[in-house]
Amino acid sequence: MDIPVNETERQLYYIEKCREIVEGLEKEYGRKLTCGIFTFGCQMNFHDSEKIRASLERMGFVPTDTEDADFVLYNTCTVRENANERVYGRLGQIKALKKKRNDRMIIALCGCMMQEPHVIEKIRKSYGYVDIVFGTHNIYKMAELLYRRLTSGSQIIDIWKEAKDIVEDVPADRKFSFKAGVNIMYGCNNFCSYCIVPYVRGRERSREPEDIVKEVKQYVEDGAKEVMLLGQNVNSYGKNLERDVTFAGLLKMMEDIPGLERIRFMTSHPKDLSDELIKVMAESDRICKHIHLPLQSGSSRILKAMNRHYTKEQYLELVDKLKAAMPDISITTDIIVGFPGEDDDDLEETLDVVRKAGFDSAFTFQYSKRTGTPAAAMENQVSEEDMTRRFNRLLEVVQETATARTARFEGKTAGVLVEDINRQDKSMVTGRLENNTVVHFKGDASLIGKIVDVRLDECKGFYYIGSAVDS
Repeated sequence: MDIPVNETERQLYYIEKCREIVEGLEKEYGRKLTCGIFTFGCQMNFHDSEKIRASLERMGFVPTDTEDADFVLYNTCTVRENANERVYGRLGQIKALKKKRNDRMIIALCGCMMQEPHVIEKIRKSYGYVDIVFGTHNIYKMAELLYRRLTSGSQIIDIWKEAKDIVEDVPADRKFSFKAGVNIMYGCNNFCSYCIVPYVRGRERSREPEDIVKEVKQYVEDGAKEVMLLGQNVNSYGKNLERDVTFAGLLKMMEDIPGLERIRFMTSHPKDLSDELIKVMAESDRICKHIHLPLQSGSSRILKAMNRHYTKEQYLELVDKLKAAMPDISITTDIIVGFPGEDDDDLEETLDVVRKAGFDSAFTFQYSKRTGTPAAAMENQVSEEDMTRRFNRLLEVVQETATARTARFEGKTAGVLVEDINRQDKSMVTGRLENNTVVHFKGDASLIGKIVDVRLDECKGFYYIGSAVDS
C-alpha cells in the first residue's frame, strides 16, 4: 500500500504499521507493552496528550501511571524556567530505568520546550538516550516519528520553526467522557515582553468554524455535556480566516449543537474582549458565566512595559461591563509579581485592582526570567527578597477578597457537573458549578457525568460543601 498523502490518513497508516510492530514485540516479550504520558503546562498540552494517548492505544500500548514503561513521553511546557529544569530532572532519573530494560524503553519529548534551539542542542549533547523529539507544530506526526524510530533504531529529532498544516481529526482519548477540550486556534500574536509562547507556539492560526463544529458534535454524540474551547487568545479567533467570523460568532454556532449543555473557553486577552462577546455570553443559557481574564499587573506603567496594550483603568472598565451584563459572573485571573522595574507602589496598584475587580480566584506567579524574551534583558530586575515579600502580600489580599466573592452563592441551589469520586472522602463526589467553582457533596460513582442540583451549604474559601437536592 502506498503511503497516503492526506495527513490524517497518513498518520492512521503509521498507527497501523506501529501496531504490527507492537504485536510482534508482545509475542517476543510475552506481555502487553505499556506507555506512560506525563504532561506539563496548559490545557492545550493536556489536550495534545489525549490525542497522543489515543494513538498509542490504537497501536496496542496499555496506559500506565508509572515511568517504568515501554514508551514514555514528556509533553513539556516552557513558560517558566523551572518547568525546563523539572524535565531535565525527570530525564536524569529515567536513564536508569532505560538501562534496566536493556535500552528497550523508548523515551519521547514534545511540546513547547522543544521549540527552543538551545534545548535541542542540550538534548543532542547530554541526553543521547532520548529517542524521539518533536515540537508544538507537528504533534499530530507522533505515529510516523515512532515508526521511524522503531524501524531505524536511531534518534529522531523533528522540529519545525512554523506550522505547515492544522491537523485535528486524529483519534483522541479523553480523560472524561462527559467533557472535552477543543482547540479552536493556535499561536499568539501579542508578544508580551515576559512571554516565550509566541516564539514556541508561532503566530495565530484559527481553525475553520465548520471543522470545530464537526468535532464538538462528535464529542456530544459520544456523551460530552461540556466543551472547553481552547486558544492562547480566543478573543482574536478568526482574524486570519478569509471569511468574516468572530469568536462571538463561533460561540453562537456552538449554541446550535443539540445536547451540548455547557460551553467554556480560555484564555481571553483583555485588549480583544468585545462588547459583542459580552452580549452573546449574557444572552446565552449554555455559555458558562465565567471568564478567565489575565490582569498580570494593576500598574499601567508596568502593563506598558509588559506590552499588554491596556491600562489599569481599561481593565477595570471591562470588569464593570462584564458584571453589569452578568451580575453573578465569575472572573478569574493571572497576576505576575516582580516584573523588572516593579516597585511597592506598583504592587499597591495591583492590590487596588484585586479589591475592586472582586476575582473569584487568581493564579499568582513570581516573575520568571525567560531567555529570549525582551523582559529578560531589562534593567532593574527585582530582588528575590522583594519579590517574595510582595508575592506574600498579594496572596493575602487575593485570599481575603476571593473568599468573600466566592461565598455569594452560599445557601443557594445550583447545577453541579459531577467529575469524580472525592479523593479524601470516598462517600463524596466532586464537581463544578457553571462558574467553575469546585463543590463536594455526598454521592456515588453513578452520578459521575451528570449535572446534579446541589444546595451550597458552606463556602470553604475556594470551594463549597453541599447537599444533593432530591428532584
